[in-house]
Amino acid sequence: MVLSRINASAATLTKNRTEGSISPISGMCATCVEGCVGMCEIGKSAYRGAEAIYPQPFGIITTASEKNYPVDLSHFTILGTVVGARGIEESSDKAIFSNVNLETKLGRDGSIKLRLPIVTGAMGSTAIAKNNWDGLAIGAAIAGIPLSIGENICGMDPNVRVENGEVVHSPELELRVRQYQDWQQDGYGVVILQTNIEDTRLNVDKYAISQLGVEAIELKWGQGAKDIGGEVKIENLDRARMLKQRGYVVIPDPDSPTVAEAFKQGKFNEFERHSRVGMIAEDPFLERVEELRQRGAKYISLKTGAFRPADLARALKFCSRAGVDFLTVDAAGGGTGMSPWRMMNEWGVPGVNLWSLAVEYAEILAARGEHVPDIGLAGGFVFEDQIFKGLALGAPHVKFISMARSPMAAVMVGKTIGKRMSERQVPVYIERFGTSPEEVFITASELKERFGDDFDRLPTGALGLYTYMERLTQGLRQIMAGSRKFALEYIARDDIAALTEEASIASGIPHVMEVDEEEAERILNA
Repeated sequence: MVLSRINASAATLTKNRTEGSISPISGMCATCVEGCVGMCEIGKSAYRGAEAIYPQPFGIITTASEKNYPVDLSHFTILGTVVGARGIEESSDKAIFSNVNLETKLGRDGSIKLRLPIVTGAMGSTAIAKNNWDGLAIGAAIAGIPLSIGENICGMDPNVRVENGEVVHSPELELRVRQYQDWQQDGYGVVILQTNIEDTRLNVDKYAISQLGVEAIELKWGQGAKDIGGEVKIENLDRARMLKQRGYVVIPDPDSPTVAEAFKQGKFNEFERHSRVGMIAEDPFLERVEELRQRGAKYISLKTGAFRPADLARALKFCSRAGVDFLTVDAAGGGTGMSPWRMMNEWGVPGVNLWSLAVEYAEILAARGEHVPDIGLAGGFVFEDQIFKGLALGAPHVKFISMARSPMAAVMVGKTIGKRMSERQVPVYIERFGTSPEEVFITASELKERFGDDFDRLPTGALGLYTYMERLTQGLRQIMAGSRKFALEYIARDDIAALTEEASIASGIPHVMEVDEEEAERILNA
């Protein structure tokens, strides 16, 4: 069984000449002939070199792995029952899905309120995030879920003011924070600001906490899409030079006269800006957490990626010793605004494996009476069934699901619909619902009643995200009601069963043919 697609992908704008006859090992055409202009990834690399490493076109896409992992969430099934009800009165008039409570709380003191167990994945300095931020921030705020702001916002801000090596003003970061805070409802949610090495050197957290009222800081070790630092493309020579001066790794070197001349002549049109990778050790980590607390951070979290299992153990142990509020475990197979394409497909521990290890390690700490932070899972979650399976797989330690690509997709669709409406070019498959936001977005009447005249200030991207979240809310309630779980705290590992032996081995979840063996025998022999 071939697990990977090699040498041709829509993500890299490449394809094979002999699409019906491909070598499964190399991904090359079965017959590679002289005279081909090089449509495949090898061919494109022959004339564009390292440009072919990255998904394209940059700035208007998000991407995720095409790898077919041996085990994923589809290899589990959700178990329902006809008896009982947890979290509600055992009454057919009370135990209906609309009464399922999806609210939860995060943090050591449980003071971060969420209307549903979802946190937006951190989106940083990529163009796709910047261009859709109003929809993402406002949509998350009115949905009552936390908003994660990604790395490098201040470092990439052309109007940032730095004094004595510290950020003292960043219009871009202020905008991203305020767009959420201005629409935050009844104390639900929180802004989570992610920081990397460059952010730490600029003391971004100090500025955000003291000047912008940010309460939660997320330390970043990595992500599931890649095992290097963040990267973006830069299409302006002066901007590339500015970023190099601010301490980023920029390639090719914009200060080289030869490189600058080649750029001006159009021989290439993009620079790469890269962040550095961290050098993790326990004592510096504990010191950094304490420093953040001294600066006024109310909540501290860690985002770790799909690194080897020992690094996951480090993440949990360090978070335990530091008293970190919550930990996000991001697995291979998820998505990003821009990551090296082959790395995204071939690097990292896949979701079910990594998440299962996280639960195993958390249990070891819990058995010793040590602090276990609230855990969130990330890596390709899209719909309510996956959310339920993730919560069940990680019970009782997993408290939320982090989602990035799918919320961004909802925002982009909502924004596009709004743009087409303003242009009076609503597509036919949308026009059948209407030609105005009030007609097309099914949640519009509720939001109009809720916000009154302010409804007209809601960007259609935010309507898209909110409406998507409402779909997830109802879908998750229906699944939970079928399992007779009427609050999130009652979801347990025995609410799912493995459909394959491989899934059972990886997760420790019993195979569906082994579930309830003893109870079934007892019932039959009664």
